[in-house]
Amino acid sequence: MGDLPMDQASVPYGRKTQRPPAIPAIDILWMTAGLGCDGDTIAMTSATQPSIEDLVLGAIPGIPRVSFHNPVLAYAVGDDFLQTFERAAEGNLDPFLLVIEGSIPNERNKNEGSWAALGTDRATGQPITTCDWIDRLAPRAWAVMAAGTCSAYGGIHAMAGNPTGCMGLPDYLGWEWRSKAGIPIVCVPGCPIQPDNFMETLLYLLRQAAGRAPMISLDEELRPTWLFSQTVHEGCDRAGYYEQADFAEAYGSIKCIVQQGCWGPVVQCNVGKRGWMGGIGGCPNVGGVCIGCTMPGFPDRFMPFMDEPPGAKLSMTAVVTYGRTVRALRKFTRASLNKEPEWRGK
Repeated sequence: MGDLPMDQASVPYGRKTQRPPAIPAIDILWMTAGLGCDGDTIAMTSATQPSIEDLVLGAIPGIPRVSFHNPVLAYAVGDDFLQTFERAAEGNLDPFLLVIEGSIPNERNKNEGSWAALGTDRATGQPITTCDWIDRLAPRAWAVMAAGTCSAYGGIHAMAGNPTGCMGLPDYLGWEWRSKAGIPIVCVPGCPIQPDNFMETLLYLLRQAAGRAPMISLDEELRPTWLFSQTVHEGCDRAGYYEQADFAEAYGSIKCIVQQGCWGPVVQCNVGKRGWMGGIGGCPNVGGVCIGCTMPGFPDRFMPFMDEPPGAKLSMTAVVTYGRTVRALRKFTRASLNKEPEWRGK
């Protein structure tokens, strides 16, 4: 995803590697002032691998000390809370990692007013828009993360016809944008984010800041490759039913729910394997169809929800003959194996 400047990159030298100096402490500035619902912040509090408490209490060795600034979880309020953001914008806080939650509105598509803001300007008394904060903070940040699909790609608020003209952070800053440390925008999509996906990615960046990990690996959509390289279907509890063409005809069935509108076979997401909290849950695991919320085209390209996906009819037709044969062979084999051998005398 692009090379670091020579003074920051890992430079081979014989058998040793010269790395950037380790960062002993870092501030995490989390803005929830985009167009969103704070759902990603709430989801993040459920993380266990690691938990937010593990980070802020210094329970994980080998990473910088963390000071966490999130308006939902902070002790400081009002002007006291904004002071950290103001220091960072003025260049008096270094290093810091910027997390954006919520989509970024277009503040130029109207004659007056603002779509989204955080705090007020002390000199003018006017709201400081979310876009102004991003413009001030992003160039000074060690790294920038987009938490959730809204900040990554626009999400629900960027549906066709929305009045705000909102967009994801890569569309706002540019897909080739790099932080001052040479790090691309790191997108962890989800509506909301799978909590451990976000915290694991944040932990990786902290290890990178400590000089203990190489440049984070991202795909073309700026998602961590190790989290989003497989589809929901590949890790789904119901995938075996798809293989044998056993499709649910109604909600509540344990069978494959592609016919009920599940996009799992094509959507890149690991929630089927990882679950939601503590390894439990995850949309198709508990009967909910996948609606593609980790994908850049969400929601427009995946609507109407609950309808059979366009390719599902063709793929199901193709697998039906094979599936029936597989079921028949398995039934025959099970019948011969599901009893004791004759020589046991029963």
